[in-house]
Amino acid sequence: MSLERAVMAFAGVMVLISVALTQLVSPWWWLLTAFVGFNLLQSAFTGFCPAAMILRRLGVGRGESAGCHFK
Repeated sequence: MSLERAVMAFAGVMVLISVALTQLVSPWWWLLTAFVGFNLLQSAFTGFCPAAMILRRLGVGRGESAGCHFK
């Protein structure tokens, strides 16, 4: 899996988890959804993505021939 796809998958999972926690625990979990959305938006403009840095350190995307936009 490429790093870019892993970041998108991670963001999607975090949004789904926060929606579930909002319904089951507390409406304050919407803040997690807002945080994920903000990070996606700022990374689109700046190219800085903390999730990509963490996933790269964990070995995601190594050996991929396709270039990744996250640096």
